[in-house]
Amino acid sequence: MKHATHAEQLAPLRRIEGQVGGIIRMVEDERYCVDILTQIRAIRAALKKVEGGMLREHVEHCVAGAFHGGDRDDERAKIDELMQVFTRYSD
Repeated sequence: MKHATHAEQLAPLRRIEGQVGGIIRMVEDERYCVDILTQIRAIRAALKKVEGGMLREHVEHCVAGAFHGGDRDDERAKIDELMQVFTRYSD
């Protein structure tokens, strides 16, 4: 199975990059704190969506590929890896 390319995540990441630039300008312009916090929250939500997309791609390509390959050690490694990801990123 082919490795995920993550190409779908580039557009939202570029938007996030632009949003971060906007926050920098807001800070430089000494904009109202709550307005800056609102933009930070929007970036966090956008990053969370990208994170979910990356996880989905990993499961659909990398994990599924390990299971289609039939190598039990590779399957176990992918399960262990997923458990680490879920533990590390659970909120």
